[in-house]
Amino acid sequence: MPEVFTSYHNIISPLGFTTKDNYAALLNNQSGIKNKSFGKLNDLFCLATIEEEKIKEHAAKSGIPPNYTKLETLSILSIHDVLNQSGVSLKDKNTLFIYSTTKGNIDLLEHHKSIVPKERSYLSKMAEAIGHYFEAANEPLVISNACISGLLAIVIAQRMITEGLYENIIVCGGDLVTEFTVSGFKSFNALSNHPCKPFDARREGINLGEAVSTLLITKNKNLLSPGSTHILNGASANDANHISGPSRNGDGLLLAIEKTFSKHKHIIPDTINAHGTATPYNDEMESIAFERAGLTHVPVNSLKGYYGHTLGAAGVLETVITLEAAQNNQLIKSAGFSEHGVSGKISVIGDYKSSPIKTFLKTASGFGGCNAAALFSKL
Repeated sequence: MPEVFTSYHNIISPLGFTTKDNYAALLNNQSGIKNKSFGKLNDLFCLATIEEEKIKEHAAKSGIPPNYTKLETLSILSIHDVLNQSGVSLKDKNTLFIYSTTKGNIDLLEHHKSIVPKERSYLSKMAEAIGHYFEAANEPLVISNACISGLLAIVIAQRMITEGLYENIIVCGGDLVTEFTVSGFKSFNALSNHPCKPFDARREGINLGEAVSTLLITKNKNLLSPGSTHILNGASANDANHISGPSRNGDGLLLAIEKTFSKHKHIIPDTINAHGTATPYNDEMESIAFERAGLTHVPVNSLKGYYGHTLGAAGVLETVITLEAAQNNQLIKSAGFSEHGVSGKISVIGDYKSSPIKTFLKTASGFGGCNAAALFSKL
């Protein structure tokens, strides 16, 4: 079976429009989370949103016409950057486009005067519009499985290439902060009024964020970037506990981790990038799963304190940041963490520090009991 690799990538977020800018912002301890009012909702919320003027400026420079939604425009910008870096074309029948999202163009239901047809609120239609911009040879594949969507898209891309279906896959994950998502999480009492604190004793809940991130997955060694990694394995599992609450003992996440390491039992990862939403139940569950998996001493972080929870983008964005961290042998601190606040014995990264990184584990969990994990190794 062919080896499958990560290659060129991009992140667009409140912290910048390239991976380089985003990574530099993290090393400077910058967060995109700010207090702001939102839409027709009267309350102040802690959110990470991208400045509209910056989006318009970048879209104008790239010549993207106005008949694309905000999310489509950001996705086109992100994908375009990766295609330019790699020389890959979606016109090639050996290249597939996968889009991961939870809500897509849900804001079309809020904007009654939009020039974009409301049918593009359907995820498949939105992905088709993005694919059409790049004259994609293949019908796009949409992955929408709650908050594991981005990481699951990477796992599926690796499997499809391993099976010989495609040579290259462009994985793009994206979601926006909208009145729909804010009001939904507010109804769960899941939002924090302060910057979130994953794994901390004083964590109160999540901050929502918006971002788009793109990653090239390939079997072609001539397309590798300086920080490329080998995707060793990945898996998903469902604990079937509750629509909005994870298994209390981490069964689903543990199973995803065990399946991921099933062919690599000799490997102990040098770091873990966890889901870490800063909700009481999620972080507790993750800590228990990591301890049960024998990963107590592995340095672990969450990036939600920088970006908020970017939903369908999270798995791609957080993988890309961890790829950069691995390339630079840098452990990124878990922003917001100061006091251990979970029962599982885990080693949360409290400050930036240099450390050799050969392999890393990325995990994600989401509503409906879904969990995913993937193992990466530097070349």
